[in-house]
Amino acid sequence: MDPIQTEMVVVGAGPGGYAAAFYAADKGKKVVLVERDSRLGGVCLTQGCIPSKALLHATGTIRQAQESKPRGISFGPPLIDCGQLRTWKDSVIDKLAKGLAGLAQKRGVHVLHGRGYFEDSQNLRVETAGGQQYLRFQKAVIAVGSKPAMPSAFDLGNRRIMTSTEALEIEDIPAHLLVVGGGYIGLELGTVYATLGSKVVLVEALGSLLAGVDPDLVRPVARYAEKAFQEVRLNAKVLKMETSGKQIKVAMEIKGEKKEELYDKVLVSIGRSPNCDKLGLENTKVTLDGKGFIQVNAKQETSDPAIWAIGDAVGGALLAHKASKEARIAVEAMTGEASTSEGVIVPAVVFTDPEVAWAGVMEAEARERGIDVEVTKFPWSASGRALSMDRTDGLTKLVIEKETERIIGVGLVGHGAGELISEGVLAMEMGATARDLAESVHPHPTLSETLMEAAEMFYGCATSVFDRKRREKESVGA
Repeated sequence: MDPIQTEMVVVGAGPGGYAAAFYAADKGKKVVLVERDSRLGGVCLTQGCIPSKALLHATGTIRQAQESKPRGISFGPPLIDCGQLRTWKDSVIDKLAKGLAGLAQKRGVHVLHGRGYFEDSQNLRVETAGGQQYLRFQKAVIAVGSKPAMPSAFDLGNRRIMTSTEALEIEDIPAHLLVVGGGYIGLELGTVYATLGSKVVLVEALGSLLAGVDPDLVRPVARYAEKAFQEVRLNAKVLKMETSGKQIKVAMEIKGEKKEELYDKVLVSIGRSPNCDKLGLENTKVTLDGKGFIQVNAKQETSDPAIWAIGDAVGGALLAHKASKEARIAVEAMTGEASTSEGVIVPAVVFTDPEVAWAGVMEAEARERGIDVEVTKFPWSASGRALSMDRTDGLTKLVIEKETERIIGVGLVGHGAGELISEGVLAMEMGATARDLAESVHPHPTLSETLMEAAEMFYGCATSVFDRKRREKESVGA
């Protein structure tokens, strides 16, 4: 069989891969998109972002009902049908996957379902259900994503030990669930199962949840976890797991003390590893780092002049929207346009309850880098909108460069923080100052006002809070 000739091949059809394929097609390129799954969308759509957010939304209605009694509205205990919940969640995935397939067809992107393998820097072999198909390409984009990390010591071949992939299937509601890892995956899925009725114990090897995030943004999430979970154990390490009848026996060490416990299921959420093996990259000039991620420059170029790489495969923040941005950078770079990832502000969101979102240079990083900044924090207890929603457990903070008054970092924790962070990203991308944000009229009552008032706090004149120390400081300066 003669190989398919194409200008560009994209290997992997997640948020980075399909974004690259669609953008290149919009620019008039002949594109083949290779995806090993039967649907487009990648891990984000089928086993990550979308199903997890769907389950968080669904179970969030239970929490809302439970919290409504003080308002004079009471509900009975929820009746949970795991099969129906799973069917609804899958319907969301199917609709989006069909939409992507339709968009590929309309753009003239040729989709091949199968596993891609580089024969060399110009030829790709695809193992499809109907046999081998060969592609000869001019340029390629690798967007193969990542998979949940599972240490060999925990990999017993027992379905009761889950990664996020299996946990999202909601096969049942375990009475006792152990979550290993206090990052965003463990906290999000732990919240889902705790709301459904599992007694959740979360263990984290480090001394805090959401390691690397400013502590003041983490505190409200930690308070919720301590209330919703049976127990949160920091500085705790899982040493060993073994099957014990219909349960998993777990040996762990907590602050130097060893103990063994039985759990119905265990969720291992300690990070992700790239899907860069078994791609035939050794037949190209592409190089990997010590952790198996593809090495690229700011234009997403690999060490092979014919191949670019994006998304989880190149490491950094493993976020869908980062992959989508890198897709555009790669396509623009390969078509001769000036494009770079340098200076791009990528926000992060953790969809816990409350949500956490941040972007730019945060407080801890600014201190480490020696940047002279001033940090303003607006408590949501002073927000009329937050009070009317019974969601005063939030905080909006701005990291402002003192000399220029430019906003260089924005952090939020609270209900809907993920929907608010984009205003901060836009402000930083536009080089906005605290004055620009403070003088931008925000509608009342909204949570977005907290950004405006946080900026007003920099000048000591926020309407909804009185900062005596700042006022006295301004008076002395005058």
